[in-house]
Amino acid sequence: MKKIVAGIAVILLAATMFGPSDGYAKKTSVAEIDKQLKQLQQEVKAAKAAQEKADSRNQEAQHYKNKTTLNLDYVLGQIEQVKGEMTTISGKIASTEQSLTVTATELDEAEARVASREKLLESRVRLMYTDGAVSYLDVLLSSTSFSDFLDRADSLKMIVDQDQDLLVQHKLDKQTVIAKKQELEGRYATAKQLYTDLESQRSLLKEKEAEKQQLIAYYDEEIQESEIISAEQDAKLVQLATNRSALEAKKDKIKAEEAARKAAAAKAEAARRAAAAAARASAAAKAAKSAGGSDRSSIASAEEYSGGDGPYLRPVGFARISSPFGYRTHPVTHQVGKLHTGVDFAVPQGTNIHAADSGTVIVAEWYSGYGYCVIIDHGGGVWTLYGHIRQGGIRVKQGERVERGQTIAESGSTGRSTGPHLHFEVRINGKPVNPMPYL
Repeated sequence: MKKIVAGIAVILLAATMFGPSDGYAKKTSVAEIDKQLKQLQQEVKAAKAAQEKADSRNQEAQHYKNKTTLNLDYVLGQIEQVKGEMTTISGKIASTEQSLTVTATELDEAEARVASREKLLESRVRLMYTDGAVSYLDVLLSSTSFSDFLDRADSLKMIVDQDQDLLVQHKLDKQTVIAKKQELEGRYATAKQLYTDLESQRSLLKEKEAEKQQLIAYYDEEIQESEIISAEQDAKLVQLATNRSALEAKKDKIKAEEAARKAAAAKAEAARRAAAAAARASAAAKAAKSAGGSDRSSIASAEEYSGGDGPYLRPVGFARISSPFGYRTHPVTHQVGKLHTGVDFAVPQGTNIHAADSGTVIVAEWYSGYGYCVIIDHGGGVWTLYGHIRQGGIRVKQGERVERGQTIAESGSTGRSTGPHLHFEVRINGKPVNPMPYL
């Protein structure tokens, strides 16, 4: 939907910018055209600034998208780590629960033993308290001899000591089991709390993951919007260059008309001009007779840069084409499915670039992602574009008339480029087409 809206915006923009050119008054002065050219130059400057800002925004969004993706990978790794820790803790919890079960069983058995022995001891103590010294005395007096008396006394003491020791031992065992139970219950509570903490951490990481996904979606949208803005500004630059070319032509026409009116007003000047024209015609005739050799030399020079069945010369001869016209993965932004609007000729830094055909230079300066660039208007809505020219390598000026095969610049790697080469385009009414059928 955004691309459709952008397309409509470009069409409306073109209609807005082309509209005024047909409405110029026939008596428009050179000063007015100069004023309009100055205004166009300001618009070109503003459009380039907007495009550069969009490109910068695109690169920044791409950077943060890549950074966000790395953060997301880190978060996902943390989630996996937490899952592993949760598995370990779950095993510890199960082991703790099993230990508690065993401890509880041992405690029940110990308590049963203690209860049984305490019952026995209680019956003994109760018998002792009930019968008192009589029971012990009866046991002792029923002795048959003194040695039997001593044996009975030792036995009674042993029984009492054993009962007391047994009671103390069972009480200690019971306290130990209770303490162990409390310890295990504490460990179990700790494990439960840790499990809860890990669940909370996992929920937090899921929220972070969702946040990162939202950021990626946001930066994707930022990249798309900045590309749309860049395309709109590129279309605006194209239309501004077209208008500027039309104004320059109209300016030249007005100047010619003014010169003609001045010549008609002054007869003497007209006569002198007629004589001068006759002299120039005679010189041209002589030049035409001797033009055979020089024309052949020019043709030979031009043929050096030809090589196809199309009407235009190859700007750098038979250089290898490193990237053809069409959709590709952009070598700088790595965007998949990006339209390559021209062909790239693999040539070294400083290679002479020749005009594919005669025409008027309408751009000879830095031009957004093309770096230093030359655009030639060949008339009939046909342009050729030469991009990534090296700094200081432009050999022509805006408004200059160039001839077929003329050296116009030197190759370089300025703008959005990965290495020295010539980016060459053919545009029909501002729209890039496959250059190869024209070469």
